[in-house]
Amino acid sequence: MNTLSPELLSVLRCPKCKGALNPRSTSLACFACKLEFSVDDGIPNMLIEDARPLAASEAS
Repeated sequence: MNTLSPELLSVLRCPKCKGALNPRSTSLACFACKLEFSVDDGIPNMLIEDARPLAASEAS
């Protein structure tokens, strides 16, 4: 499980819509854009081109 500090989570925003990100076990999810950004070794990958689409069931 990759955990990010509360301080980092408070300043991170979705690079596409600038909205809030929701922490998950190994990623950060933007429900507005329906994108998931990976977190590897505690480092979030916030590149839009590397983001994965959320499944329809996860996006709600």
